[in-house]
Amino acid sequence: MKRIGSSGILCLAAGALLLSGCDKARTAIGLDKQAPDEFAVVTRAPLSLPPDFGLRPPEPGSQRPQERTVQTQARKVLLRNSRTSAADAIKSAAAAGKVSRGEAAILSRAGALDSDSSIRRKVNRESTAIADADESFLDKVFFWQEVPKPGSIVDPGKESRRIREARALGDAVNKGEVPVIERKKKGILEGIF
Repeated sequence: MKRIGSSGILCLAAGALLLSGCDKARTAIGLDKQAPDEFAVVTRAPLSLPPDFGLRPPEPGSQRPQERTVQTQARKVLLRNSRTSAADAIKSAAAAGKVSRGEAAILSRAGALDSDSSIRRKVNRESTAIADADESFLDKVFFWQEVPKPGSIVDPGKESRRIREARALGDAVNKGEVPVIERKKKGILEGIF
């Protein structure tokens, strides 16, 4: 059996240390968190066996038999039976003068008047719970190292100035480059000591 010398072990350790700092390597081995977008949810109807168990061959490009069409889904949302709360919502929205009586009726049947005003707090709370549960064993072992936060941070002063200049010129505020705060790159031994 061949023994690995101390120089081989040193090269292996140096290679592992250098590779751990690479951004793409961290993503490739699964150390970076890829959070799903909670607002990009697609509903899929559950699969079910037909009652006669005689499966027909699939037809490429045709709609799945257990999925409802968009028109059927919209009809179900708009024509659901909630007469008493809908009447109250229509009266309050129309009395406030925000919408016409017909618009209020459509909005109440669609459930838009009963929306939850604290949805952002709920999403933030759920995201925090997921992030806390995602803390790995290595994060606990290397407790002195700060885990980099995903995403970029908008520079509020420069962004405010950019928006004021765009409004003064009559341009759209979403036009142009958004100024971000660049995170400082860490040195090779910065996280160790």
